[in-house]
Amino acid sequence: MRHLAEAWIRTASRVGARGDVAGAGADLLARYAAADRAYHDLRHLDEVLRNVDELADVARDADAVRLAAWFHDAVYDATAQDNEERSAELAEKVLARLRVDDSRVAEVARLVRATTTHEAAADDADGAVLCDADLAILASGPGRYDEYTAAVRAEYAHVSDADFASGRAAVLRALLAHEPLFRTTTARTEWEAAARANVAAELARLDG
Repeated sequence: MRHLAEAWIRTASRVGARGDVAGAGADLLARYAAADRAYHDLRHLDEVLRNVDELADVARDADAVRLAAWFHDAVYDATAQDNEERSAELAEKVLARLRVDDSRVAEVARLVRATTTHEAAADDADGAVLCDADLAILASGPGRYDEYTAAVRAEYAHVSDADFASGRAAVLRALLAHEPLFRTTTARTEWEAAARANVAAELARLDG
């Protein structure tokens, strides 16, 4: 996806990154292109970045959110429990090497860690934008939602059907417990109803 490489360069330039910016972007793209990724892949990265752009008007630091989107799944291992933390640590390391301002590096890492629970405080505009952008897949049309759930299952191929259904159902119930599911006004208006319908329908299938 050439446009992703170009988008990385543009964002990195706006935040004053210096050094091997292109190499850092290539490494991130390679991570998302890894063969063991079925959902947390280049398509997911592209969709999240597009969603951030749609919601960017309400962000305090839209480029920090964009950088966090780039790093939020940079480390992904379906058998691990610390992907977000390791992704945040990678962001800190890479952005420091690119001599991005320390305060912005800290903000990017904080945002990446926020995707562990997808919860954002009422006054956390940047956290709201990133979490909403990441969860927007839940509001997809039927075809894309089916692709999404199949891809998630593929990433957990090492888990039995029964264990996957139990774990996935727990995740979906936790999402439905968020009131509202989305934090930004735009996301609530455009995505909330569809996302809740999709999640409830998937949960019913798992429970059935």
